[in-house]
Amino acid sequence: VLAKRAARRRLVRAGARMVNVPKERRTYCKSKKCKKHTVHKVTQYKAGKASNFAQGKRRYDSKQQGYGGQTKPIFHKKAKTTKKVVLRLECKECKQKKQLCIKRCKHFELGEKKKSTGHAY
Repeated sequence: VLAKRAARRRLVRAGARMVNVPKERRTYCKSKKCKKHTVHKVTQYKAGKASNFAQGKRRYDSKQQGYGGQTKPIFHKKAKTTKKVVLRLECKECKQKKQLCIKRCKHFELGEKKKSTGHAY
């Protein structure tokens, strides 16, 4: 029991620290042009605007219309306090894009300088 608690505490502590990722990164590009390690531009992935004409949205809207109230469950029991961060890597040579998922964190920064701790004169 104590080992489980210690492990959980370690996980919580690990998730609380800030993650700082450089804006450029040398990594493998699998496109037909490159097939080698090249410099990639790093950005944070952000989901696009949901389309009104996607099949699921059309089905949901048709099910909702008319009498009968809410037809599908709405999720309320949110347990997580963090989201998994997804990086979008774009090859600078061939513009090939790939995504890379990193662990959960509360604070995420892209290429910011470390703030100096201690007193500044």
